[in-house]
Amino acid sequence: MKNELIHLNHISKSYGGKAVLDDLDLVIHENEFVTLLGPSGCGKTTTLRILAGFETPDNGSVIFEGKDITNLPPNKRQLNTVFQNYALFTHMDVASNIAFGLKIKKKDKSYIEDKIHYALKLVGLEGFERRSVRNLSGGQQQRVAIARAIVNEPRVLLLDEPLGALDLKLRQDMQYELIRMKNELSITFIYVTHDQQEALTMSDTIVVMNQGYIQQMGTPESIYNEPENAFVADFIGDSNLFPGIFIKDELVTIDDVPFPCTDTGFGTNRPVDIVIRPEDVKLVKKGEGTVSGVVTDVIFKGVHYEMCVDVKGREWVAHSTRPRQVDEEVDINVHPYNIQVMNKPESEDEEAVRENG
Repeated sequence: MKNELIHLNHISKSYGGKAVLDDLDLVIHENEFVTLLGPSGCGKTTTLRILAGFETPDNGSVIFEGKDITNLPPNKRQLNTVFQNYALFTHMDVASNIAFGLKIKKKDKSYIEDKIHYALKLVGLEGFERRSVRNLSGGQQQRVAIARAIVNEPRVLLLDEPLGALDLKLRQDMQYELIRMKNELSITFIYVTHDQQEALTMSDTIVVMNQGYIQQMGTPESIYNEPENAFVADFIGDSNLFPGIFIKDELVTIDDVPFPCTDTGFGTNRPVDIVIRPEDVKLVKKGEGTVSGVVTDVIFKGVHYEMCVDVKGREWVAHSTRPRQVDEEVDINVHPYNIQVMNKPESEDEEAVRENG
């Protein structure tokens, strides 16, 4: 069992009378890679800034190793932040950028040189000490920003969408680099992004946020395979999201067609939301499935084909390595295990979260 390191204790924050965080309560453990994931304006960057000490909450407290650090200035916290724009000093070379915080702490010259060498080796930039940061690529600048944070030996590294400006291939490479660094350094990473794939790739724990609330928190697998509400299901990966009726335990209907499922405890004849991932929609020969439809679109996505199927006016999306033809008549099967049942929103707040997600 990992030790609790940080507790954001019932945090609320408003700007100009508009709530950005509403009673957010979040516990983070040692050596976790935690990703705050959500659309723009959901409160994830504000959460990071409160944790870093750049913002003060209106209500609640920031607890670090059991101590209240809510009013502690940023330079007194055992955290370092890597910003989206990296915030490097362009008039300095790489070594001077990395050494900046150590010089402020009045560390001796040999200590600083050792730390610079160690950090550059860790981020794969050995020999770049005297390079001007102006002459570095975006990926290299991002590595320098991480190196500058690492040399201060933080207990926690905060990263605010640091890969957003990189091209796809470099972004993917840096995702694996960050995982490696986290494992080698044995520190806690708290990462902010709106990129679902990034979150699924790197995280031990994902915190899905919207409109200042935590929608769901869990492992990438649980968030993807067992979304707790329609917003999470729709935001994380591709999904078929349908209204349905929970007839009884292990049986639902979609557009009056019965589908066996594995869920229980939702009552009897109750309206629910149902999510089915496209990769779990199996297209079979006409007459061999649960419902029938006509293929309306086929798009090649590289690793699979995405196909849209019209089932009596309802669109189903299927992913498969085997393409079908437009206008082809097909049937659809879904294994009961792959039908996820969710409660419908019960309040106006919940409905607003869903509609604005």
